[in-house]
Amino acid sequence: MQAEKFNKSMAKQKSQVDASIKLADREKSVIVLLTGDGKGKTTSGFGMVLRALGYGQKVAVVQFIKGTQASGEEILLREKFPEISFHQMGTGFTWDSQNYAADKIAAENTWQKASRLLKDQKLDLLLLDELTYMFAFKFLDESKVLEALHERAPQLSVVITGRGGGTALRELADTVSEVKNLKHAYEGGIKARLGVDY
Repeated sequence: MQAEKFNKSMAKQKSQVDASIKLADREKSVIVLLTGDGKGKTTSGFGMVLRALGYGQKVAVVQFIKGTQASGEEILLREKFPEISFHQMGTGFTWDSQNYAADKIAAENTWQKASRLLKDQKLDLLLLDELTYMFAFKFLDESKVLEALHERAPQLSVVITGRGGGTALRELADTVSEVKNLKHAYEGGIKARLGVDY
């Protein structure tokens, strides 16, 4: 009885999935926004980077906020994929730097690198890690960033991570996923773990 119920349910699901796939018939690059207050946005973004690399696609990474402490993702990409364009703002977390003027200049310089990559006709995927904070802190002109994203090279898909991001970015994005924090080890007094958290 259980097997019959399962098979019937899966047949119905397959029919629905097949119908959805048939309707999605346009070929175009996409913008993916990974947001929310939970852990895993950057990790998911780097997962997409690895997926693209697996298909032999050309990838670039620009990290805002981060850059003073190496991460496993950075180490792997720099050592095993030296051809990847990998840029970091290099100021670390804003609560460490505590210098609005210097952080704003660093953000603008980093955005110049990102904006050039958005025009690259050979690039398949660009990860803009922690970009949303640049809007929240008013480090970058949101309207100019959104325009550059909209006017990107036609083949280029972009993954953006970070909390928030605002309504306009959500509307521009083709896919928006929210990572929700239900529980975090750090809140229980557990240190960030090598290979898990960084």
